[in-house]
Amino acid sequence: MGYETVKADFLIIGGGTAGTMAAVRAKELNPDANVVIFEKGHIRRSGSIAMGMDAMNIVAVPGGDTAKDYVEANTKACYGILDAKPSYVMADRSYDMVKRLESWGVHFPKDENGDYERVKVHPNGNFCLTMPDPDLKIRLVNKVEEHNVTVYNRTMVTSLLVNGDRVVGATGLNTRTGEYILCEAKAVLVCNGGASRFGIPNTGALYGTYDYPGNAGDGYSLAYRAGADLTGFEYCMQMSLIKDINVPITYVSKSRGAKVYTALGDELDMGDTVNLEMMVQAYRDGKGPLFIKMQHLPEEQIKHIENILFKVERPMMERFMEGRGMDFRKDDIELNPTEIYLCGGHGLTGIVVNEKAETSLKGLYAAGDVSNVSRGHLTGAFVFGEIAGEQAQNWFDSEVEIDREQVEREFKKIDELKKLQDNEVPVEQVEYKLRRVINDYLPSPKSEYRISKGLDNIRVIKDELKEVMKVTDNNELARAIEVGFIADCAELCAVASLNRKESRWSERHYRVDYPEMDDENWLKHVVLSRGDKEGEIKVELRPIDYNL
Repeated sequence: MGYETVKADFLIIGGGTAGTMAAVRAKELNPDANVVIFEKGHIRRSGSIAMGMDAMNIVAVPGGDTAKDYVEANTKACYGILDAKPSYVMADRSYDMVKRLESWGVHFPKDENGDYERVKVHPNGNFCLTMPDPDLKIRLVNKVEEHNVTVYNRTMVTSLLVNGDRVVGATGLNTRTGEYILCEAKAVLVCNGGASRFGIPNTGALYGTYDYPGNAGDGYSLAYRAGADLTGFEYCMQMSLIKDINVPITYVSKSRGAKVYTALGDELDMGDTVNLEMMVQAYRDGKGPLFIKMQHLPEEQIKHIENILFKVERPMMERFMEGRGMDFRKDDIELNPTEIYLCGGHGLTGIVVNEKAETSLKGLYAAGDVSNVSRGHLTGAFVFGEIAGEQAQNWFDSEVEIDREQVEREFKKIDELKKLQDNEVPVEQVEYKLRRVINDYLPSPKSEYRISKGLDNIRVIKDELKEVMKVTDNNELARAIEVGFIADCAELCAVASLNRKESRWSERHYRVDYPEMDDENWLKHVVLSRGDKEGEIKVELRPIDYNL
């Protein structure tokens, strides 16, 4: 079989915020380095931040709350399941990142005293700076182009290549042409997002997810298959967003004076911040749907909220509101729980990394939503992308040896998928079935029987993929590979949920058979990795490292 071969000093998998920052930093330090980005979509509008963003969630501004204060607040938010050092390093470097972004033209508003404008989103401390920039992604891409980074768009990574305990490259597929590509790389960064396409939204639309639907858990699965450590898969995220469109509103509006009410007409008392767990719990208690109310706000404030939501966050939201004849000035805005999903940036699910963005495999780094820099949000993606770009330099003088048989095996597996034209079940129906199983068995309330039943069904679907799934073109080929990624994430989620025999993080992991939080036995990470036998998942309980 034929394939293109690319040689890189640094291969970056994913062209979002972490990937673009990593590429720029690597080229700043070594302009002659061959830095390559493989992006599954098109880099100018790909990833969770396809356009702009309204805030930098975590910034320790000098003279205010410190990086240490942030670690204390985040440890509390994570119910104690947080290694301190990565979060500390992220917060400690956050202000310098703001200054970098300002030098690139990103606007951080200041008040009349010259202090950065902030909104209250953390229960302890005040770390969130407003950043109403609708062109953030374009600014990042422009910097990538300025530094002569090589970008391969429409290129999906299908496997990481391993030599011993070191990652030495990756195989890829052009999703438009079906052509194969091999990248031999001295260092590799995985930063291609979490598992947004996991559960099915209430609309039933496979791609109508809250976060970028191109994120099908690729990075989690790639790292797992390569032998890296992962953690937090029992932490099933669920947001409360605008019903039928799955776009955010609560943080933007609540921090600017909006109020949240239950269907009983009672205001949900969350204090001066947003408590997503309280909101999801209200639904569980039969008090839904919830509503956002803004009718009491002055016109100037409503226009400010509209500008953020319609011009910066999600422009399609304005069309949605107009199409339904809805107006913040007179209408309650109905909220609904999203599908469950897995994410390190919003939650705890990710490839295990240290403060240097290093994974358990040599030469492999992780950053952004795919990494376990818990609740790091946009700041975590930027800072750990930057760190990865720095640390990757350590490998640039090394040699790479590729196992060609490993490459051939991977491309042969894809060839076999191309031969499934005569099967009967379309790819989207297989994905729908798999994600229905996820919806039915993996969210809270959890129990050993329910999770085990789901795990059995997930494994049956994985075993039957090649027998039933129909693949007729390159688009369906890419979707078929993604189904495999989603199935891996579902299996990891089920195994982690079975092994954490307690309840923690409110509705994100509630076991009816172990309804209490048990710090004495379970204040620890559930770490997963590939087992020695085919299909085996190894489970390790690892202590928390609170040392800074």
